[in-house]
Amino acid sequence: MAAPNTPQVDVVELDGLVVLKIIKHCQGALPGFVTGQLLGLDIGRTLEVTNCFPFPNKEDTEARAEGAEEDEDGAEYQMEMMRCLREVNVDNNTVGWYQSTYFSSFIEDSCIETQFNYQENIKNCVVIIYDPSRTRATGMTLRAFRLTDTFMALYKEGKFTLDSLASANLSTSDVFQELPIRVRNSHLNSALLLELQDECGANPNHSDFQRLELHTNPFLEKQMQLLIECIDDLQQESNKLQHHERNVQRQKIAQQQYLLKKKGDAQARMLKGDEPLPEEDLANNPLFKPIPQPSRLESLLITNQMQAYCQQINQFSGQSFAKLFLMQSLNNVGPQV
Repeated sequence: MAAPNTPQVDVVELDGLVVLKIIKHCQGALPGFVTGQLLGLDIGRTLEVTNCFPFPNKEDTEARAEGAEEDEDGAEYQMEMMRCLREVNVDNNTVGWYQSTYFSSFIEDSCIETQFNYQENIKNCVVIIYDPSRTRATGMTLRAFRLTDTFMALYKEGKFTLDSLASANLSTSDVFQELPIRVRNSHLNSALLLELQDECGANPNHSDFQRLELHTNPFLEKQMQLLIECIDDLQQESNKLQHHERNVQRQKIAQQQYLLKKKGDAQARMLKGDEPLPEEDLANNPLFKPIPQPSRLESLLITNQMQAYCQQINQFSGQSFAKLFLMQSLNNVGPQV
């Protein structure tokens, strides 16, 4: 378990080599998704990530000897990798993990569970999300997240009812907390880049005209399609809640009818002069057992995912409008005579 007095980190500092390793691993595995381990150290309020290594994919684990469990193979692989790194005097402290995603569709149960397990044992650990699809459309997309303390407490209890969410004052934006990322290079790496820049004749101020690409339909169409799918999933969760409310109302009506019937029977026995029936323990009556509320965790994650999609659409649309206004201004300027 993490030390309780450890201060929370406010920024994630990635080594340039770590960024290249993550991008190479995620790009090379397309169209599949991959994960990996982050190694480094938290210094004050800065989480320094100095190294990483990939986890074996499912094809690799299936090719191993029969009878070995996939989780056990993954744990043995991690321990072996960290032992090898320790032998060559490389940072081997776990500070989180990374995974690739598709248009930021990472807010799901598996990601939440993995990050919870990491964060439960290591306080200052993060998940790095790399999105190859958004990288092609809007530039390199590398983001760092961790679960909020409020969500961690609720997830540990396992109670995501309406009452628990209301008492914790948990909103859809309180699941993940995004941390800023800084990329740093050593002085030797910076010197090497300057030498390569001179040898290759690369101009650092060279204009990237791909940024002026006006064809935005594929990106926005995919975002809208994913958003519609989330709305359908949210509607199904809403139907589950409505079904629960209807069952509760039916139970209340049945309870009232049962109590009225017992009261009528008691009055009839009193008029006949019979002894009253012994009091019934209503707690043992299945009619009076409370109906468990459906978990609202899935709805919370879906609304959080929808919020992420809307933010992407808003950000991308804002950049597209800026390009369109720029092109309009260029077109309005007539040829100089």
